[in-house]
Amino acid sequence: MLAINRSLRAGVAGLSLSLLASTTAFAGSYPLSTKDIVDTAVAAGSFKTLTTALNAAGLVETLKGKGPFTVFAPTDEAFAKLPAGTVESLLKPENKQKLTSILTYHVVAGNVKAADVVKLTGAKTLNGQSVMIKTLGGKVFINGATVVKADIATTNGTIHVIDTVLLPK
Repeated sequence: MLAINRSLRAGVAGLSLSLLASTTAFAGSYPLSTKDIVDTAVAAGSFKTLTTALNAAGLVETLKGKGPFTVFAPTDEAFAKLPAGTVESLLKPENKQKLTSILTYHVVAGNVKAADVVKLTGAKTLNGQSVMIKTLGGKVFINGATVVKADIATTNGTIHVIDTVLLPK
């Protein structure tokens, strides 16, 4: 397991360095991106746990696909809020199905921008369950997670950054 984690980290780090030479994701306003969802998340630097989990679940190629997808992307800090040992446990091969269920609970088919999200009360995710969407005091919440950055454009969809990992029922 340690060797797998080192390999994943090395791969993500290498990809991060190669992408660093291009325009930094999330800088200033969000012009039309030349990167897909995965490459945008890697370039941002604040989604290391998410990208490691996507690799472990075998979802990288899916989220590099045509899409479009809308991803409610938890930051590394969001993953750190989970009980100790949770992420490490989910990354084990025997927990791939559970990890996949959690990650696909963060993805909605289609390109849903913030202007559309605020009009919704829910959305069906790729894992088959729906998330609840609520707007309160100018903020958008997905199952209680706060959207801290919205409308990050990618070549195959949109990323909305959230501060908490969503857990399906």
